[in-house]
Amino acid sequence: MLGNLTGADGGPSAHTEPTGYAGAPVAKRPRRPGWRDPRLWIGVAIVAVSVVVGSRLFASVDDTVGVWAVSSDVAAGAELGSEDLVVQQVRFADPGQVDRYFSAQAPVPGDLRVRHSVSAGELLPRSAVTQSSDTGLVEVPVAAEPEQVPSSVGPGSVVDVYLADPQSGRDLPRGGAGPVLSEAGVVEAPAMADSFGTSGRRQVVLAVPEQDAERYFAAMATMQAPSLTIVARA
Repeated sequence: MLGNLTGADGGPSAHTEPTGYAGAPVAKRPRRPGWRDPRLWIGVAIVAVSVVVGSRLFASVDDTVGVWAVSSDVAAGAELGSEDLVVQQVRFADPGQVDRYFSAQAPVPGDLRVRHSVSAGELLPRSAVTQSSDTGLVEVPVAAEPEQVPSSVGPGSVVDVYLADPQSGRDLPRGGAGPVLSEAGVVEAPAMADSFGTSGRRQVVLAVPEQDAERYFAAMATMQAPSLTIVARA
């Protein structure tokens, strides 16, 4: 059994802290960085910059506005309905261009007709539509033999109309070799059974400028047996 430790003079020895193994250093606990530590502020700055940059990136990705576009081809003179429209999200490089189109945040006004043909998927510009009574267009019914009308012709199609007189063997285009009616919008294209009359011809209702309609009827009046050919534009 161990006895009391004594010093060289026989008295008790001085108290010493245990150090574990002989010669091993005493472990030190790591100290948390204080608020004055520059590393803390550098970390805060990095986080702040990341948040700002991320916010701007997300904002730029969603920097679009909803505007109305047409869902299918709409010909000049056709009345515009809600079934003809879809919403498209668009990012405008120039914010001032937004006012040229109809915002999807509100319905398009009713009683509108299209001034000129608009293709499917195209944004609907305000300049392309007008009130039904102010289009500057008139509706003209034309009739042609069924084989002279492409089967693809229907409401919304854009067509040219050529006029000839088989009995005299001469054509009468508008001012030359072109069609008598050019880029006319098809407003109605009823099926054969629904067409007026019993002549067996296919009737198509076109929207054309008033002066073109006058020229068309004047040309028809000069022919003994006018024959029409309707050509659809692709």
